[in-house]
Amino acid sequence: MAAATVAGADAAAASPEGPDGERLRRWRLVLGGGEGEGTGRALAGRDAAMDAALGALYGGGPAGTGRRSGERSAGLGGSAPSVARWLGDIREYFPSPVVQVMQRDAIDRLGLASLLLEPEMLEAVEPDVHLVGTLLSLNKAMPETTRETARAVVRRVVEQLEQRLASRTRATLTGALDRSARISRPRHRDIDWDRTIRANLKNYLPEHRTVVPERLIGYGRASRSVQKEVILCIDQSGSMAASVVYASVFGAVLASMRSIATRLVVFDTSVVDLTDQLDDPVDVLFGTQLGGGTDINRALAYCQSRITRPADTVVVLISDLYEGGIRDEMLKRVAAMKASGVQFVALLALSDEGAPSYDREHAAALAALGAPAFACTPDLFPDVMAAALEKKEMVGSHESPAQP
Repeated sequence: MAAATVAGADAAAASPEGPDGERLRRWRLVLGGGEGEGTGRALAGRDAAMDAALGALYGGGPAGTGRRSGERSAGLGGSAPSVARWLGDIREYFPSPVVQVMQRDAIDRLGLASLLLEPEMLEAVEPDVHLVGTLLSLNKAMPETTRETARAVVRRVVEQLEQRLASRTRATLTGALDRSARISRPRHRDIDWDRTIRANLKNYLPEHRTVVPERLIGYGRASRSVQKEVILCIDQSGSMAASVVYASVFGAVLASMRSIATRLVVFDTSVVDLTDQLDDPVDVLFGTQLGGGTDINRALAYCQSRITRPADTVVVLISDLYEGGIRDEMLKRVAAMKASGVQFVALLALSDEGAPSYDREHAAALAALGAPAFACTPDLFPDVMAAALEKKEMVGSHESPAQP
């Protein structure tokens, strides 16, 4: 990890000594000095400051890990001021993506989560999806003096995600809804010429170099009424933190589309319907409670009870599929929904990290029912939803990403 961090900092401090000097500099920053590191390279100025920032996090780990004498040792101390100074240092020396990785590692390796309950600490950190997940896990322990600062941090991340994802999601799904409403007697301006020509190729007249369109295929005119219903059913166990953040943002985007009725349900061993908060994804996120057990069967039972138009409904289960409830009942519910015409998709993760640890047996069982199970990146999610809305078969399983 330290090596990746140093590599990401190349732009921060280039070596004037040529390729060999730069190579030694990198190895020295990675190895951290000490009697056995062997580079013979001394650091000064900005390099020394970078080394100190890296050493505080990656140098030695917790006490008693057996580091040799003379090697740098990790530790940021137990006080907020020292951590705040370190956060300021890494933001000065490293680019933002590297800062986010180092912050995440500091929380995991050095147990700094509790310090995020202090407002001055939150103001010093670089916000990202993983930080939001940590804040949500601390939500119930958060003092009132910190809560507003935490909400501001979460809102910054949510707004960044909406800017990145909202426009493409709306455009992709609007196109999918239009295509799913094709009609056979369209007005001239509503004709889908590409599909019409392909459907009438048998009527090609070579002497006139034209196709006689016996059958017209067109888009249905945009409807202001609800065309499809989408239920996002989100596992809020601790391992799903990033997925909860992304799903909440997508839920708010879907809810803003008049032609889609969106319901958002989160669950652990209990089920909470957060649909009435979808106009503000920050409220949705603070309505979740990361951690706890998992009862997928109970959550799907609730979702099933809210389906009124099966043929026009898409259910998206976002879960690692570790079921603490009744496995056979869960599978029966999915089979019943599929039989009624519901489009059912299981996402093992909705994040940039790929598939986490998940229950392979349950994923395979869902795939056997015709309910694809796979990890999905946020950038691919609009295409997955478009395929589901159009009732296209998705090629993919729990072993590989979906290809609509």
